[in-house]
Amino acid sequence: MSIQPHLITRRTLLALGAAALALPGQSLSQTDPNNQEPTDVKIKLTFSDQKMTATLYDNPSARDFASMLPLNLTIKDYGSNEKIAYLPRKLTTDGSGPFSNERPYDLCYYMPWGNLAMFYADYKHTDLVRLGRFDDGHEALHVRGEFPLRIERIQ
Repeated sequence: MSIQPHLITRRTLLALGAAALALPGQSLSQTDPNNQEPTDVKIKLTFSDQKMTATLYDNPSARDFASMLPLNLTIKDYGSNEKIAYLPRKLTTDGSGPFSNERPYDLCYYMPWGNLAMFYADYKHTDLVRLGRFDDGHEALHVRGEFPLRIERIQ
């Protein structure tokens, strides 16, 4: 089997693009979705005079999300256990996989709809990528309603 030069070029370009999205000091490898390591990247989410912070995990989807910041979105209730916010575009899901250690206050990405899912109660779903975890202010997720949401990187 011969290697076609145009395939090498595409692969090289994809690798360079992924490297450009990488968070400082983070590897490009995907870890086990059940045992992801937090990065040093912190974000602040603000809505309805409420502030929350979260730490992003080391995975391609979280790096892609961080590359979009800052964002102005709308946050709203969904079901009885989460708030959601639609992103301006879908995130990469390279290297994603199911995880089984779901916990309240996980920050996730719902692949089929392309939205953030911010859980404040128990949940279970297979089409999620965990982006990170809320550090503080997560009681704001219990405030019912629809609000403008600002998400920005703070570290």
